[in-house]
Amino acid sequence: MRIIKLEEKTKKNILEDLLKRSPNSYGEFESRVTDIVNNVKAKGDEALFEYTEKFDGVKICADCIKVTEEEVKEAYEEVSEELLGIIRKALKNIESYHAKQRQQSWFDATPIGTILGQKVTPLEKVGVYVPGGKAVYPSSVLMNIMPAKVAGVDRIIMTTPPGKDGKVCATTLVAATEAGATEVYKVGGAQAVAALAYGTESIPKVDKIVGPGNIYVALAKKAVYGHVSIDSIAGPSEILVIADETANPRFVAADLLSQAEHDEMASAILITTSQELAEKVSEEADKFTAELSRKEIIQKSLDNYGYILVADTMEEAIAAANDIASEHLEIQTKDPYNVMTKIRNAGAIFIGEYSSEPLGDYFAGPNHVLPTNGTAKFFSPLSVDDFIKKSSIISYSKEALEPIHQDIIKFAEAEQLTAHANSIKVRFED
Repeated sequence: MRIIKLEEKTKKNILEDLLKRSPNSYGEFESRVTDIVNNVKAKGDEALFEYTEKFDGVKICADCIKVTEEEVKEAYEEVSEELLGIIRKALKNIESYHAKQRQQSWFDATPIGTILGQKVTPLEKVGVYVPGGKAVYPSSVLMNIMPAKVAGVDRIIMTTPPGKDGKVCATTLVAATEAGATEVYKVGGAQAVAALAYGTESIPKVDKIVGPGNIYVALAKKAVYGHVSIDSIAGPSEILVIADETANPRFVAADLLSQAEHDEMASAILITTSQELAEKVSEEADKFTAELSRKEIIQKSLDNYGYILVADTMEEAIAAANDIASEHLEIQTKDPYNVMTKIRNAGAIFIGEYSSEPLGDYFAGPNHVLPTNGTAKFFSPLSVDDFIKKSSIISYSKEALEPIHQDIIKFAEAEQLTAHANSIKVRFED
């Protein structure tokens, strides 16, 4: 891995490089995605079936687009008891963590007859998109469905591309069933997002769409936003490690590569105050890369977006980390909790040398759907909050309104909204 002195110009150049990976930078795909979305909106199932045959090489129809109970049963027979047990353990941790995020409705009343409050209501229907293709991510299935389940969503509708055999990957299907998906449909890509957003003869329209996907999926979510809600437009994976001379170089290198293997656009950055550690991590990263199964992807990721930055002080390292606002941030320093208190911008923070990033991906419980491309400056991880909506509650008696009604009238008249003023006046006519 390349080792660079951390300077203001260096940081600026890296930030510019990282932002190039954003889905917002892929305008040439937008017209294709728009055509797909509009076609599905207009033609429904007909367009959905055509695109599935064109892009996935699978013929589907109204009778076979939805996963059946028999297919779920077959999936359970294919998944080992060991893996099923691990999925259930992870699911328990994820459910327990998200249960603490639940919000309750609240109401405040006064003796003079006012009631103010907030009513919390789960969304009625949510769509969960799950990628297919070369990789299978049952962990993402759990992370996207469980918070919706905890929130109390009535229908959790999952879509995922079918394999060449016309079936959904067994592990994905088992994970969806365990997490609480209401129904699963065999369709992927931008066409699946459009179907969830507008509804077709087979797939119901939802209120919100969550879940990761390729550039077509990301741009389709962007295109339908406003008609439905979405979680975010996710970019490639990122990890940033802050480390000092006390860090274990093998641990740091291994953790950097855990994200670099996702794809060639993934970013892996170490910021350290130790030149010696920088050199050792670079050596270890080279050794690991040569041995790992996805070494070609890892190498391209490191060549494109991998950096080891050497800072003069820990304060400089922390400032740079806050500017980059990484999806995953590991702190491997002598006093990691002190460093953690100074971090403003990160999707998930991993503290200490035994809190490696995959712990969060699979098992610990916090959600692994995290803000990318610097959006951790203003976005949060996927949570129960993403699957609820809030309504304000206002109730006043005549006795409560009377002392303030002239104030409201004057405020409305100051804005020249006489109908507003009149709706208060009429309640106090002789």
